[in-house]
Amino acid sequence: MATRTPGLVDWRNLDNTLGQDCLRIASYNIHRCVGRDGRADPGRVAQVILELGCDAVGLQEVDNLADGHHESMQLDYLARATGMEAHAGHTIIRHEGSFGNALLTRRPVLAVQRYDLSYGRREARGALAVDLQVEDECVRVIVTHLGLRPAERRYQVRRMLQLLHDLPADRKVIVLGDINEWLPLGRPLRWLHGMLGHSPAERSFPSGLPVFALDRVWVRPRHTLLAFSTHRSPLARVASDHLPVKAIVAATAPPASVVHEG
Repeated sequence: MATRTPGLVDWRNLDNTLGQDCLRIASYNIHRCVGRDGRADPGRVAQVILELGCDAVGLQEVDNLADGHHESMQLDYLARATGMEAHAGHTIIRHEGSFGNALLTRRPVLAVQRYDLSYGRREARGALAVDLQVEDECVRVIVTHLGLRPAERRYQVRRMLQLLHDLPADRKVIVLGDINEWLPLGRPLRWLHGMLGHSPAERSFPSGLPVFALDRVWVRPRHTLLAFSTHRSPLARVASDHLPVKAIVAATAPPASVVHEG
C-alpha cells in the first residue's frame, strides 16, 4: 500500500549533519510490549527506542495495568530505561492502572493537554498534546491512536481538526500516531493532508513483513519536515507488531542544502 517516500533527504546523512536545533521525533505502537513471539518484554522495546536516537517518541498501546506479571508499569519502566521524561495520555483508566498513548521526551515540556476522542461504545481513544521547547520555539506535538472502524476514524479526525483549527496558523504542529487508515484516498487521510500537508507513507505494519502504512507523522509547516524513515532493525521486527517511524523536523526554515520537494 506504500513504498519508501521520494523527495526526502536520507535520514542518516542528515542526522549527522544537523544540530540540536532540529527535533528528531518518532511514533511507535508498542503493542503492550508484546512482540511477534507472543512474549511481553519491555526491555527490548526500550532498546528499540534507544536505537531510534530521537529526542521525543510518541507511543501507542502503553499498558500500565499492574497485573503482577510485568517487571514494572510499562511507561515508568520505559522512561527509566531510556532516560527520558514520560507523559501519559490515558484512554482506559481502571483501579489497577491505565492504558493508552504516551510521549517520552528529552526536550523541556511547557504544557500537557489530553483530549477524549472516544466514539460511541467503541474502545476509548484519545489525543495527547504536549508543547515542547525546541531551542527558542514552542512545538505542539499531538500523539494519537485512531479507531478500527471508518466511522470512528472520521469522527476522531474531525475532532482533531477542530483542535488544530484553534491554533495560530504559524504555530509549528506535529501530529503522529497509529492512524489505522490503509486506504490512500480515505477521508481521514485526505482531511489531515488538507490541513497539515501530505504525510510520508512507508509500510510499518505488520512488523515482520510490512504491508500497510498505518503509522504516520504530519508536520506543519510541511517544508520543515526534512527526513522520514521506517526503523527496520532486527530487534524492531520482533519487539512489537508495528515498526516505529521517525522524522527530523527543522526548528526554522530548512537550510538550502537540504530543501526537498514536497
